[in-house]
Amino acid sequence: MNRRPGLSARLKLTISYAAFLVLAGAVLLAVVQVSLLRYVPDNDQGLLGISPNRYLLTHTFAPAAATALGFLLVFGVLGGWLLAGRMLAPLTRIADAARLAAHGSLSHRIRLTGPADEFRELADVFDTMLERLESQVGEQQRFAANASHELRTPLAVSQAILDVAGKDPAYDRDRLVDRLREVNTRAIDVTEALLLLSRSDRRHFTHEPVDLSLVAEEAAETLLPLAEQRGITLDVSGEQVHASGSAALLLRVVTNLVQNAIVHNVPDGKVTVHTERRRYASVLRVENTGRPLPAELIPTLTEPFQRGTSRTRSDEHDGVGLGLAIVHSIVRAHDGMLELEAREGGGLLATVRLPARR
Repeated sequence: MNRRPGLSARLKLTISYAAFLVLAGAVLLAVVQVSLLRYVPDNDQGLLGISPNRYLLTHTFAPAAATALGFLLVFGVLGGWLLAGRMLAPLTRIADAARLAAHGSLSHRIRLTGPADEFRELADVFDTMLERLESQVGEQQRFAANASHELRTPLAVSQAILDVAGKDPAYDRDRLVDRLREVNTRAIDVTEALLLLSRSDRRHFTHEPVDLSLVAEEAAETLLPLAEQRGITLDVSGEQVHASGSAALLLRVVTNLVQNAIVHNVPDGKVTVHTERRRYASVLRVENTGRPLPAELIPTLTEPFQRGTSRTRSDEHDGVGLGLAIVHSIVRAHDGMLELEAREGGGLLATVRLPARR
C-alpha cells in the first residue's frame, strides 16, 4: 500500500519534547516577569528613587530570557532526539523481527530484556506469535509432505500391479481386481480422512446438544464385533453427560478412540469407556490395556501420519495415521481438550474434556 511520506516517530517525539520544554520555559519566564515586575514602579526614579524602573528591568531581563529559551530549544532538540531514540530502540528491534518474519525467517526471536513495560510486553507477545506460527508452518509442511507420500503410495502400488500384470499374460485377473480394489479402498480412506480433518479444522458444523453416554454406547455397539474377534472385553459405563457440538463428529471421536484402543491392545485385553460430569466439563475417558508406551511417543500420537514403530499394524485394520489427529482436531474445534497418558501397566488413557452444556 503506497502512502505519502511523513515524519518519523523519532522526529515527531523530538519536536514534541523540544516544543514542550520551550513552552514550559516561556511560561516560567512569563510568570517570573509578571510576578516580580508588577511591583516595580513605572517612573523615572524607580523604587524609593534608587532602584531601576520597570522599563529598564524589562529591557535587561528580555535578552537573558531569550537566551534561556534558545538554550532550552537546543537542549530540547538534542536531548529529545537521544531520548526518543533510546525509547524507540525496542520498537526498532520488533520491526526488524517483523521484517525478517515477512521474508520467511520465523526462527528469529526478539527476547527483549529489561523491566516489564509496554515494549517488553509487545516483544513477548510477538515472540509467542512467531513461535506458534513457526510451529504451525512446520506442522503444515510435514502434513503436506506426509499426505503427499500417503496418497502417492497407493498410486505407485497400483502402477506396479498393472506393470506386473501387463508383463505376465497368465496373471490372475480376479487377483488383479482384488488387489486394485484393496489399494483403491486405502486411497479413498486416506482422502476421506483428510477431508474430515480439513472440515473439522474450519469448524463448519452446527451445534446441537449431544449426549456423550449415548454416543459412547453407539460406538461400542458398532465396534463390538471387532472386539469379539480379537478377544477384547469392551466395557461402557458412566453417567449421562451432555455437550454442545456435532453429533456425527463426536461419534467419530469416540469411534476412533475405541477402535484405536481395540487394535493397539494385547490378547484378552480390555477397553473401558467411561463418561462423567465435572463442574464445567463433560468428560469421556477411553482406557485400554496394551504394551508399555515410551514417554517420547505420547506427544507424537496426535500428529498426522506419525504412527511410530509400536503403532504400526499390518492387518486389515491398519489405519492411515490420522485417527488421533482427527480426534484432536475435532475436540479442538469443539473448544475441548484431548489428554493422552501412558498407563503404568501398559496401554493408553485418552481423556476428552468438552465444555458442559447446561
